[in-house]
Amino acid sequence: MNTSVESLKSIVQIKGIRDGLLATFADASWDEQRKALMVQINERSAFFQGARLAMDVGTQVLRVNDLVELRDWLSERNITLWAVVSESPTSEHTAQLLGLATRISKPRPEETRHVNEAVSNDTALFVSKTIRSGTRIEYPGTIVIFGDVNPGAEIVAEGNVIVWGRVRGVIHAGVKGDRSAFICALDLSANQLRIADESSAMLKPQKDPKPEIASINGEGKLQAELWHTGETTIRK
Repeated sequence: MNTSVESLKSIVQIKGIRDGLLATFADASWDEQRKALMVQINERSAFFQGARLAMDVGTQVLRVNDLVELRDWLSERNITLWAVVSESPTSEHTAQLLGLATRISKPRPEETRHVNEAVSNDTALFVSKTIRSGTRIEYPGTIVIFGDVNPGAEIVAEGNVIVWGRVRGVIHAGVKGDRSAFICALDLSANQLRIADESSAMLKPQKDPKPEIASINGEGKLQAELWHTGETTIRK
């Protein structure tokens, strides 16, 4: 079957979860699903570098060879397949035989965002770990972190900073003066946020944290608003 690249790409959706990335597949043959995932990864190789990947394959029936071949292909690209979720008992058993998890904590809708929407180009650094005190990460592009940023840690990016976790450290996006850059996190209570030359003081932890995105508004001030809803909650 001749399937266009764009058609293949529509078969798989990649989302961020607290444990890494989740690939969810539309109904298609396993060959098409596998190729769709490969296309996404090959087009964004820098972003997926070092990722922990879980797959939700729905009712797809997978044998040991199916998962072994994909696992090995992913491993060659420094991507770890750690979980396979399936409605098929055969696929679930296959995953268990290979030591893969078959249950994951799926994100709530407001905590997810497609990778294609969050990262606008391939110049992204992917970090899958908690950033501890005393650690500084600097990159000439977008930084995506699947983990927390602890107090005393510092993240500096020429592009955007996207954190699928809690931010308690210092984040500086658009460090070279890009005032269109943004910072977003599932819990945005940083010691300090900076975008270009604008900065905010410490943001107090919230009792019921919700995903937020910080950017420079039309008045030239740094503000945070709820991610997705458009409801502005200016926090200084």
